[in-house]
Amino acid sequence: MNDLNCAGLIPAVAFDNSGDAVFAVGAMRNGGLNVVEITMRTSAALDSITAVANAYPDMLVGAGTVLSVESAQLAVKAGAKYIVSPGLDEGVVRWCMENDIAVVPGCVTPTEITRALSLGLNVVKFFPAEIYGGLKAIKALHAPFQTVSFIPTGGVDLASLGKYVDKSYIYAVGGSWLCPKDMVKNRNGRGISDIVRESIRILLGFDPGADHCGTNAYNTARAAYYLNKYGTGRPAGDSLHTAVMPEA
Repeated sequence: MNDLNCAGLIPAVAFDNSGDAVFAVGAMRNGGLNVVEITMRTSAALDSITAVANAYPDMLVGAGTVLSVESAQLAVKAGAKYIVSPGLDEGVVRWCMENDIAVVPGCVTPTEITRALSLGLNVVKFFPAEIYGGLKAIKALHAPFQTVSFIPTGGVDLASLGKYVDKSYIYAVGGSWLCPKDMVKNRNGRGISDIVRESIRILLGFDPGADHCGTNAYNTARAAYYLNKYGTGRPAGDSLHTAVMPEA
């Protein structure tokens, strides 16, 4: 799960063929993302997962819209490293946990979140986010569920991203805005990369294009926080370091 947290942004995309998948993920990768959720909404999903996992072994490839244990098994066999479901299926969660596969079920009510906690989870997908109340609802749910972090997905876009990213209870933000279908169809790789870069800028609060950045922290936990937050989406070859400084 830590890899998803470091990502900050999780594109959730459905592909009609594996060629589109490799092209689109390559464009998002060029923009600075290292994670993708390929949804199981088309007949090309499994082939797309395999093609992307083979083409970009450094990418964290997951499967979304997983509705059964069988689908989870097929997705993992195809190359998925994590599983995302629109709702809470206890069978899917248990199978993933038994097989050391990260899993994020959809939960939007106190009852669902309580069930997720009882299964040993503390990160859930809040889907569809904007329909179920968006940040206002997530904030209200966080009050009684202090140990739970949320991944809002569904209805989030470039314009609304900023209101989510600076909240401690937001684990990451997911959505399809990072990879518009028309840009995939028209092979507009630059357009996809630009959207990703702008989303990362909003996520971080600054332009991540510098070749080298450094921070100081007063303990190792805080240092890890800086690396996770500000290391997100940095292009290959760039570097970020943080030094642990003694208390004043």
